[in-house]
Amino acid sequence: MALTNSQSRPTGEIVIPLTVKGAFLTDRGGMRQQNEDSVAFHVPDDAAVLRDKGVFGLVADGMGGHEGGEIASALAARLVKEIYYRSGAEPQAALESAFAAANREIFAKSQANRNLLGMGTTCTAVSVVNGYAYCVHAGDSRAYLIRGGQPYCLTEDHSSTMTMVRQGLITLAEARVHEERNVILRAMGTRSDVEPQAWPAPYPLRHGDKLVLCSDGLYETIEESEIVSITAEAPPEAACRKLIDLAIERRSTDNVSAVLFYLSGIVE
Repeated sequence: MALTNSQSRPTGEIVIPLTVKGAFLTDRGGMRQQNEDSVAFHVPDDAAVLRDKGVFGLVADGMGGHEGGEIASALAARLVKEIYYRSGAEPQAALESAFAAANREIFAKSQANRNLLGMGTTCTAVSVVNGYAYCVHAGDSRAYLIRGGQPYCLTEDHSSTMTMVRQGLITLAEARVHEERNVILRAMGTRSDVEPQAWPAPYPLRHGDKLVLCSDGLYETIEESEIVSITAEAPPEAACRKLIDLAIERRSTDNVSAVLFYLSGIVE
């Protein structure tokens, strides 16, 4: 099935041979005047590519003046997806090489235009291949697994405040309002070389699992328990819309994005 990556509205339900249904949506949120988030979701038409590289999803949250954040996140969404599918490597290595190549191109673009100096983006990319999930990420856009009605965060925030939380210096509640809450320690495009975090092994998925990729504008506004209940009650397209609408209703101070994978029929 052909898939267009329009960011103005969510996709419909996408059903593919791997029995994955997906949707994606991004919005400027309740208070921002522009959207520096970008998302990608791709299902290959070619059966061999689908078998070898599976379904791809990505959330990126840009940063930088003069529209630099918007440019950086859009480049990340396009380049990581394209390079991943062009690679002849296995999925995890393909994600990592795509991440590195996209980082170099975004950094080079920032160096070529003084108005874009310092631009960058968080980036969390996931592929689901034959019942296994692969991931590479930098920054604080997250990937959640929802299994058996419980949420599990599968990524580690590369931010100043979450580092302090892990060190026991502040609480999660304090992190949400801390003056350094927007300080990102790792990002794509801010340096010539990026140090993303990659999973050491593919993650085995089960029938009924859901994967939720989202930017901080969403998870800082909506509780994990609410993400669980919304995705339990609605199919992917409707769940995406409900998550974004709820964040906007609560006057999210940042852009909000979500990419959903619903998995079924996978043999354990």
